[in-house]
Amino acid sequence: MKKVLTIAGSDSSGGAGIQADIKTMITNGVYASSVISAITAQNTLGVKSIQEVRPDVFRDQITAVFEDICVDATKIGMMASVEQIKITAELLKKYEARNVVLDPVMIATSGARLLPRECIKVLWQELFVCADLITPNVPEAIYLAEEMGFMEELKKYSSDSSVDEINVDYEVLATKLRDKIGVDVLLKGGHRDSDMATDILATVEGCTIFYGETIDNPNTHGTGCTLSSAIASNLAKGYDMQTSVKRSKEYIEGALKSGLDIGKGNGPLNHGFDLDGKYIN
Repeated sequence: MKKVLTIAGSDSSGGAGIQADIKTMITNGVYASSVISAITAQNTLGVKSIQEVRPDVFRDQITAVFEDICVDATKIGMMASVEQIKITAELLKKYEARNVVLDPVMIATSGARLLPRECIKVLWQELFVCADLITPNVPEAIYLAEEMGFMEELKKYSSDSSVDEINVDYEVLATKLRDKIGVDVLLKGGHRDSDMATDILATVEGCTIFYGETIDNPNTHGTGCTLSSAIASNLAKGYDMQTSVKRSKEYIEGALKSGLDIGKGNGPLNHGFDLDGKYIN
């Protein structure tokens, strides 16, 4: 059995973070190990508190896994500090980690910043280069374009002088980000001219557009964690990047269509909907 490591925060509601990652990995037929970056007290209504894991304990967790388990892929989610980001980058290089999928948990789709600016800068300067794929949403990608200094280039392809998630050319954004970072980029976000849920994968070969149906389900907590974990699982099993993304999007759609309804707010996906094992192999 292939082994996948998740480095992320703990979600007490079980809908996102480490808990969602492990459920996703099991359903996708791989063995899951985990490193916790932070403990969050949250439910479907929101986050109550966050406690960062001490840097020495965080380091020891990563070291313990890599020293004993042959890790076939690594998924990275929430980072709680600059020190954690630097430790992760250092150890991924030391252990020559393969098939690294990084979900840059920086900015919510609502536009709310989830990481301090100093953390975001170190994230893209030091950790992105350790990844094989990053999976930003549109607000995160636009923020990175601003920080990396290619916003003016994007304006040439925009419908007006202001570049945001409404008028940006998604393919250009994904391609420019891929070129600047040097790793594959999966840009997550619905297409502005369509009711389809569309993601764009930018690789050295060019862009691949993944169309998906818009599913009438308000319970979407943890979709980003789930997608990146599924992609890491498929890469670990030997699928190429395009196939891994395709299989993972299909898995997400199935988990949404299952219609799980837990809690009073934005509930989680049904990670275990696939009882017949379609996604195991």
